[in-house]
Amino acid sequence: MLRLALVALIAVLAHATTPDNVSSRLMIHIPHSLFKESGYDHREALFGVPPYGGSIAQNVYYADSDLCDPNVDTRGGYPQRDNDKSGKMAPWPSPYILMVDRGGCTFVKKVRNAQRSGAAGVIIADTTCLCSDSDCISASGVPTCETSEPIMADDGSGSDISIPSFLMFKTDADAVKTELKANRPVQMEMAWSLPTPDDRVEYDLWSVPTDVVSRDFLNNFKNAAVSLGQKAYFTPHQYIYDGIRSHCQGNDGQNMCYNLCTNNGRYCATDPDNNLEQGISGADVVKESLRRICIWKHYGEQDGVGAQWWDYVVEFMSRCNTPDYFMNEDCVRDAYKHSGVDDSLIDRCMKDSGGLESDAPNAFLDLEISAQNARGVVVLPTAFVNTAAIRGALTVSNVFTAICAGYAAGTVPEICQKCVQCPDQAGCVASKGNCSAKGMNGGGVSTHTFTMSMLFVIVLFSGLGAWHYKKTREDMRDQVRGILAEYMPLEDQEAAGSPMDFARRGGSASLIS
Repeated sequence: MLRLALVALIAVLAHATTPDNVSSRLMIHIPHSLFKESGYDHREALFGVPPYGGSIAQNVYYADSDLCDPNVDTRGGYPQRDNDKSGKMAPWPSPYILMVDRGGCTFVKKVRNAQRSGAAGVIIADTTCLCSDSDCISASGVPTCETSEPIMADDGSGSDISIPSFLMFKTDADAVKTELKANRPVQMEMAWSLPTPDDRVEYDLWSVPTDVVSRDFLNNFKNAAVSLGQKAYFTPHQYIYDGIRSHCQGNDGQNMCYNLCTNNGRYCATDPDNNLEQGISGADVVKESLRRICIWKHYGEQDGVGAQWWDYVVEFMSRCNTPDYFMNEDCVRDAYKHSGVDDSLIDRCMKDSGGLESDAPNAFLDLEISAQNARGVVVLPTAFVNTAAIRGALTVSNVFTAICAGYAAGTVPEICQKCVQCPDQAGCVASKGNCSAKGMNGGGVSTHTFTMSMLFVIVLFSGLGAWHYKKTREDMRDQVRGILAEYMPLEDQEAAGSPMDFARRGGSASLIS
């Protein structure tokens, strides 16, 4: 299984047009001597959340460190600053872009430490020349080089990264560091602009039925897909391993990867529970993938929304996404029923496309393999908007924001205008454009909620104040009555009249006898 995954990943990388489908731009505005009209070649991280449709233009500070230590020294680096009141060099003034050297730890760890220090963006300065860059090798005087371009991949822990980062190649990065070490300012701009061809955005999702990371997105994005309507066209893709290229089909036509593949080793998937003897098999994943492809063909391909497809995926994840029920036909039929899908239509589609049993090609699965090779899919799950890969966590907010940034000027849908700036985008979309947090400028509650809450607090404290005042008056009266009763002469208890008669007599009687 591991061999299958590695071979397939290598095959995908070999067919990728670029390592990470860069859709960003890196410019240097100051000093003018480093300005390039076309921008600087770079590689964008596969983690972090870029501001699609926007940019970050700030002064650059060089940490003069690999930034692998979480205790970042914000008072070091270049350009040097004046001392502050503490007598030490002032820290990097926020906001800023931080340049750090490559090496020593993962890209994610460096960017996380930079994020904690207050950086708005990160530039990783490559420290090794590409073997194809003879000028870099000659200038560095070091024969060591790397044969392939680096990919700023996620190490599996990058979901908490919220700032963007680029990798800058050695020759260009060295020029920037030279300026900074000479204590001269450098201003960079990191920009992201999605292709905006027309008034309709096309977006894709590459995943597998057993993927855990995309589960929350699949459960919650239907409202956005429906709200965007004909202004956006969605295409869900299922990632299929090419069994023939991975040598899962032997020279004699035998399936060498057993229950990881269908069609006698032609189409494969990894075992989600890493147990070839029991549980969900790779062949089960391929079958569910083909089922979802067929559901989309009949219920989503025409309008690009596919409400029934979203419903089926949600129902399947809720009812059948366990080892005991994943391939249970009754459970699948139940998911069909609750999502309004015609089971006979899907069964016929799966069979007519080539099926999964015989040693024969399946037309739909072949199309998926061709598409994933052409697109250069490296990481799962991956979303694309207008062919540009979306970085950061696969969330409703990130994808919705990227879609809304992909429209040509003057064609942005009303739902985007109402909800893209809303702190609770999913809630805004679900309520058809009513942003419940609009009046608080991103503070988390609406003006109506805030006003009602304040009114409730005022009424509550007013009531408590009135009760306290009333209780205090009653206590004071009780104390006065107690004092009067204590000093009242006992021998006058039988006398008629007011208890205050004793006081009026001038106090001629003894108080102690």
